[in-house]
This record gives sequence, structure tokens and C-alpha cells, in this order.
Amino acid sequence: MRPINAVSGETIGEPGEKAFSPRWALASLALAMLLSSLGVSIANVALPTLAQAFAASFQQIQWVILAYLLAITVMIVTVGRLGDVLGHRRMLLAGMLVFSLASVLCGVAPTLWMLIAARTAQGLGAAVLMTLTVALVAEIMPRERTGSAMGLLGTMSAVGTALGPSLGGILIAGFGWRAIFLIMVPLGMTGFVLAYRHLPARKPGAQANRAGFDGLGTLLLGLTLAAYALAVTVRSERFGGLNLALLAAAFAGGGLFILSQARAASPLIRLAALRNAALSASLAMNALVSTVMMATLVVGPFYLARALGLGEALVGITMSIGPIISALSGVPAGRLVDRLGAPFVIIIGLVAMAAGSLAVSMLPGMFGLVGYIAAITILTPGYQLFQAANNTSVMMDVAENQRGVISGMLSLSRNLGLITGASVMGAVFALASGASDIAGAHAGAVAAGLRITFLVCAGLIIAALIAAFASGMRPSPRQNPI
Repeated sequence: MRPINAVSGETIGEPGEKAFSPRWALASLALAMLLSSLGVSIANVALPTLAQAFAASFQQIQWVILAYLLAITVMIVTVGRLGDVLGHRRMLLAGMLVFSLASVLCGVAPTLWMLIAARTAQGLGAAVLMTLTVALVAEIMPRERTGSAMGLLGTMSAVGTALGPSLGGILIAGFGWRAIFLIMVPLGMTGFVLAYRHLPARKPGAQANRAGFDGLGTLLLGLTLAAYALAVTVRSERFGGLNLALLAAAFAGGGLFILSQARAASPLIRLAALRNAALSASLAMNALVSTVMMATLVVGPFYLARALGLGEALVGITMSIGPIISALSGVPAGRLVDRLGAPFVIIIGLVAMAAGSLAVSMLPGMFGLVGYIAAITILTPGYQLFQAANNTSVMMDVAENQRGVISGMLSLSRNLGLITGASVMGAVFALASGASDIAGAHAGAVAAGLRITFLVCAGLIIAALIAAFASGMRPSPRQNPI
């Protein structure tokens, strides 16, 4: 880590390299993270308007969302590796340009399928933003401030999630649906200028340059992830033959990918890294935690509307409480990581999430809406504590020429947890409710579904705690707090 000028706060560069401000560099990364999450949430509110504008069915219009998420999921490890090979700053700038240009194409798309194609390109840009912001934090920030920076990224992700629906609604009402995509163009270009001016220019690691790029592994991983993502997102009346075929293709592709990595001269993912107990545990915990958080987004609206009888406006307000709490708790969570150490805060976060899951299972049945909100206020800060600490723990000591791909694996585990949670926890909720059509289920059945679903969620968090202890994490605070 390069020294910091005590007077100006700027980091002193190598001879011939200009100094940079960590504050402004971090601002560019925060804006990048905001854009990637805003790209999901701002489009959700536009689906009814888009269906009317293009005279399309829900099954067709949902691809405006799915194309974005699939592009992120499929490409997120690959763009991380490209960052290791070509340079993290260079790839982030390219991602900003792709995201901004794709936003323009989304805003002027004359047909639905052109919009979906543009959203796919926007998702590719978002994959770069998600992955390399985390990698660059570990590169530009002093070790003692890494947790706070990770917490800020978590806050900006939550702000994007919370801001999207309200901002999207205002823009659609005032200017039409195209405005929700065009608004991201000036934001993206602002992020580009900030990153260009304030992120330090570094040459890609020599080891990464010598290693090259694993084209076969990239192709196999992309096809595998695409098959899995489609298997759990393509919906019919039940998990049918197409879903099973896609899932089988994903397992087969995964096996081929592992074989290719074992034989590749410069593998996309070094299998030896996955033998590291701490890294494997962190990836598994990340997936489990994300599965649980997606359950709140999938199950919550049905419970609030069907069991508590809330109208659409109150459901929306209640559902925004979680993202708002995430936004408020992200930076304090990061500071706690810097003060107490990442392993200890991981345990604290998981314990809070287990308690929050049990609270969601029990308190709404006792106290109704107040109980539901109280439970969410326990669960959500636990999630932010875990995210800030887990990201810090993984990225703190990663070699520079592996930061991109490891950050990509972190983001991939989160995305896989989210799409799995949407499918699996939705199925658990439907099964626990005992209703063939959950939209028409009676209040008692929906309440029972919520209770059982979040008992399952508590079990998943307990499994994450077991993984943490099994990997050797010590639940004791650092003795020299900052």
C-alpha cells in the first residue's frame, strides 16, 4: 500500500505517476455500484408500462429483467479475470462505457426484442461494475479502512435497490418509460469521468499477462451458468421437463468446466483456490445468505397483501423498509469490521440473521404488521454486517493478479443465491401454504407458508454458521480496535 500525504490526504504515487485522492476514487466506485443495482430495481416498476407499450405478455416482458440478471450471472467471473489480465481500472472504464451506451440503446429501442438485447448489453456492463468495484477497493484503500469502504459499497447497492422503484415511477409518470434508461447515461458518464481522473493507473500484473486468458473455460462456465440460471427462472405450472433438462446440462457443463480447469495452462479459476477452506466457506455462506434475503422479497409481498390485507401502496412502503435499513446500516457495518475484525463481525451478522429469520417466522403471527417490521429490522442489519465483513475477509489478502476473478466469484455466489432463492424459496412457500395458486390462497395458508419458509431460512443461516466455524473462524473481537 502506497503512503498517504498527511496534509492533503492524497496517496503518493510512484515516480512519474500522479498522486490520487482515495476519497474521490472511492466515490467513483460507489457510483458504479449504485448504477449496477439501480439497473435492476428501476426497470421492475416499468414492467406493466412496457407490456402496454409493446403489446406484450408478462412472459415476454419479464425478459427485460431476466436478460439483465442472466448477463450479470453468466459474465461476472469472466469480466473479473479480464480485469486481472488487462488491468482493473481499464476494465472498469470499459464497463462504464458499455453500461452507458447500452442505456442509450435501451432508451431508444423501437421494439421489445431490441430492448431485451440492449438490456443484455447493459447487464454485461453491470457485471463489470459489480465485480471490479470490490476488486479495486482492495487495491486503493489502506487495510485499516477496507471494511468501511466495503460497507459503503453495500450502502450504495441498497440505495440503488430502494431508489429504483420511486425514481422509476416518477420518471415514467413525467417523461415515459424511456426516461428510466436514459437517466442512467449521465450517471454512467459521471462515473466514467470520476474513475478516469481519480483511480490510479497501474499496469496489469506481470503474472496475469504471462498467463493469458482461458477461452475454453470461459465458454464452458458461461454455458453452465446460463443453463442453471434458465433452469431456475423459466417458469411453467411446475418444475417440468425443460427445467430438468437445463439443470442436467448445468451439472454436465460444471463437470466439464472442472476438468478443463484441471488441464488448462492458465485456468479461469484456480481449483487450488477452492481448496482453501476460508474462501470456500465464504462463497457458500454468501450464497446461503443471499438465498434468505431473496426470500424476503419473494414471500413478503404475498404475506403483506394476502395475510394482512394491505393495499398496494402500503405493501410498497413496507417492502421499502428493508432496503432503507440496509442503506443506513452499510457504512456503520463497515466501520465495525475495521474496529473488531472481519471474522468476528461475520459471526455477529450470521447470528443476527438467524435471529431475524426466526423473528420473521414468529413475530408477524403475534403482532401483525408491527411484528413483521420488527423482524425485518433485525434481519437486515445482520445481512449488512455479514456482507461488509465477508467481502473484506475474502479480498483483504488476495494477490493483485487474482482480485478480479475472486471478486467475480464472490458476486457470482451472491447472484446464484438470489436466483436460487427466488425459485426454491418460492417453491417452499407455495408448498408450505398448501395452495396450488398462491395468489388466491386464504390468509391462514399464507401465514403458515411464511412461518415455515422462514424456519427453513433460519436453518440455512445455521448451516452458514456451521460453515464459518468449520473453516476456522474465531468468534472473538480484535484486541487492538482502531
